[in-house]
Amino acid sequence: MTSRLQTMKAKLREKKARRWALAVLAVVLVGGFFAVRYWRSRADALPEGIASGNGRIESREVDVATRLPLRVRTVLVEEGELVRRGQVLALMDTVTLEQELAEARESLAAAHEQQAVASAEIARRNSEIELARIEVERSQNLVAERAGSQRELDVRTTALRVARAGLAEAHANLRVAEQQVQVADANVAVIQSRIDDATLTSPVLGRVLYRLAEPGEVLGAGGAVLTLVNLEDVYMEIFLPANQAAEVQIGAEARVRLDYAPDRVAPGYVSFVSPEAQFTPREVETASEREQLMFRVKIQVPRELVVDYTEQIKTGVRGVGYVRLRDDAVWPEFLQRNLLAPRESDTRPATAK
Repeated sequence: MTSRLQTMKAKLREKKARRWALAVLAVVLVGGFFAVRYWRSRADALPEGIASGNGRIESREVDVATRLPLRVRTVLVEEGELVRRGQVLALMDTVTLEQELAEARESLAAAHEQQAVASAEIARRNSEIELARIEVERSQNLVAERAGSQRELDVRTTALRVARAGLAEAHANLRVAEQQVQVADANVAVIQSRIDDATLTSPVLGRVLYRLAEPGEVLGAGGAVLTLVNLEDVYMEIFLPANQAAEVQIGAEARVRLDYAPDRVAPGYVSFVSPEAQFTPREVETASEREQLMFRVKIQVPRELVVDYTEQIKTGVRGVGYVRLRDDAVWPEFLQRNLLAPRESDTRPATAK
């Protein structure tokens, strides 16, 4: 009986020791958790003159559309694919246009023939005038020497006038032929331009967001085949309270830090500050309520930086944008560390520390 009591007491002491150990461990873990949070909050604390707001990476969307009502022949890219400026993205069916182009070229060739005929006619008329002039001079000499008749002189003078009138007509025909050549040439250029427009190319460096049409579909004028995300125009929009937005200057230095890569910081600049509040309280009566007004601020990422990191850029990614409100404000160390810069080469990114 005594030994059983001793065993139970030992087990109780062991349980109490375990509970104390667990309690101490819990206190240490909780204390460590709050210590880490405090340390991080201190590390990420912003000094005077620096404002921040949540946002996400955004970019303008660009539609690649056909100018003419044509059938889609082929689409050369898929959704999510990166495309370069000037890259061929889709081809429209141009069979009808190519037939029209062949006819227009035939008309152009015929117009050139008419022009050649008119030029030859001018050469012939010039020869006739020269001969008629010589005959008139000869008749005049004969009449002066009383060896020829006045009637013969009149006939040859009239022939000279007719030849000169024929030359004027030939010049007019040549001008008409030249105008016909110009019209036919312009018609060829117009049809060729339509055929060229049937080759849809990318106007920007971007990524295919939507594929809106498939081969065989007939689109009207302005029908979109693809929608691109313009990676040459990347920005983040944040919202700042009225007192901070009032201090933001266009062109002010800014920073962007993304949630998925908090150790990397991208430089930027303020390109837009909304002149109107984006959301407000129902009634704005007091100074404290006016401070709740939020204004949209756009942080633009430099184009040269965007081009160098095109493969890594994904729109929609969340992060935090930081804006320097005053020129004398100093960026905190965590926004200076691993600051991205345009690449010095194709393989190694340059970083500023």
